[in-house]
Amino acid sequence: MTPTERRPAVEVLDPDTCRRSLATDQVGRLAIVIGGTPALFPVNYVLDGTSVVFRTDPGTKLDHVGRSRAAFEVDDIDRARRSGWSVVATGRLEELTQYDAAALDRARELPIDPWAGGERTHWVRLVAERVTGRRVTGTP
Repeated sequence: MTPTERRPAVEVLDPDTCRRSLATDQVGRLAIVIGGTPALFPVNYVLDGTSVVFRTDPGTKLDHVGRSRAAFEVDDIDRARRSGWSVVATGRLEELTQYDAAALDRARELPIDPWAGGERTHWVRLVAERVTGRRVTGTP
């Protein structure tokens, strides 16, 4: 049997498992399109219901709120066992502002602790319209 034949099949994760997986981490990658080219940004986040919430400073991420669709990806990889999972949420970015004070107050209570410097005073959420995931359980 060749190494390719011994590889396990990829398991498609249901939406509830995807959301539970998203909730297990605090660092993911935000993908937006800038001038026709995808760009990825690592961000600290918290899953709030079905939305991914993060803090940011003025700049590229904040500039793209409301402009186009975005994606957010989190994964967990065990290289030694050749196993892991990956979840992608796609939707739209919204800035939480005083215009929706209840949502902003709720976000401010979330345990988001940005690792990068800066004040990160703007609260943004990716409103997930679709969540998909895959898992590989390792070589047999």
